[in-house]
Amino acid sequence: MSDEPRCTPVRGNQGQDPDIRARAAEPQVREWRPGYRLDLASILAPLRRGRGDPTWVSAGDGAAIWRTGTTPDGHASLRLHRRTDGTVVAQAWGPGAAWSLDGLPALLGADDRPEEFVAHHPLVADAHRRMPGLRFGSTRRVWDQLMPAVLEQKVTGTEARRSWRELCYRFGDRAPGPAPESMRMPPTPAQIRAVPDWEWHRAGVDNARRRAIIACAAVAHRLEKAAELGGSEGRELLRKVPGIGVWTAAEVAQRAWGDADAVSFGDFHIPTVVGWALLGHPIDDAEMMELLAPYKPQRQRAVRYVESSGFRRPRFGPRFSPRDYRAM
Repeated sequence: MSDEPRCTPVRGNQGQDPDIRARAAEPQVREWRPGYRLDLASILAPLRRGRGDPTWVSAGDGAAIWRTGTTPDGHASLRLHRRTDGTVVAQAWGPGAAWSLDGLPALLGADDRPEEFVAHHPLVADAHRRMPGLRFGSTRRVWDQLMPAVLEQKVTGTEARRSWRELCYRFGDRAPGPAPESMRMPPTPAQIRAVPDWEWHRAGVDNARRRAIIACAAVAHRLEKAAELGGSEGRELLRKVPGIGVWTAAEVAQRAWGDADAVSFGDFHIPTVVGWALLGHPIDDAEMMELLAPYKPQRQRAVRYVESSGFRRPRFGPRFSPRDYRAM
């Protein structure tokens, strides 16, 4: 199945006045040189929801990355590229441009503390040595990470990414500035609350995930405080919303405030991968919690090292087949 967008956008700012579009094409610019080894594509990769993500475009040679996002001030498009001397040049468009540029260091992992990590297993130690640039970036924005995380609950990645693409294309605005034509903004909470029931079905979203997303949209302005609280307090705030559990809160925390301790307990694959990698056999969530205890407060960093090490667990059965809720 193709992973490219199949939808025709029915909303957005396509009819915007040409003079406004021309003024929007003048970017705000910031240059920033990190004091550490930076792999630009790697640190931003967790924010991408599949190859056809309308909020993300990477140049063919990997030299530049475009991403869109909501901010407290409005929409923003961000273009990033890294010079040979290590300086990152960021250009931003839209009413949220200044806010996006202010958060550039955090986005690229400046607030992370990988130097405080101590490995307790040979495989983790080897991955730590080979990947000194592995960092957790922070978008400082909860909503943009919360909606796709809910879409990923209890379904395959293929299903979730298809739903994300279709909702962005149908209900997200066009990206401000000279962003690639295919790019869209994540739908805002107000736009999501206006989506008719049949459009959720058309996007392949079942009732449980739809209810959770709408519940989040109703209190989205309050949930942004989770990024300010950070850590377990931030995750607990998210979990006050019906339909948001440990797994979803952790997925958001890893991206919205760079939480290196937020393990995605409840994941279908992670305990098995971690168990095989570190012990040589599969384990469950309770055993994984005990196994990762020495890594606290950087347990998710240990998981990331396992996932990035190249280790592959044995496979004994067929892969899980994706469902298409639109056919139900």
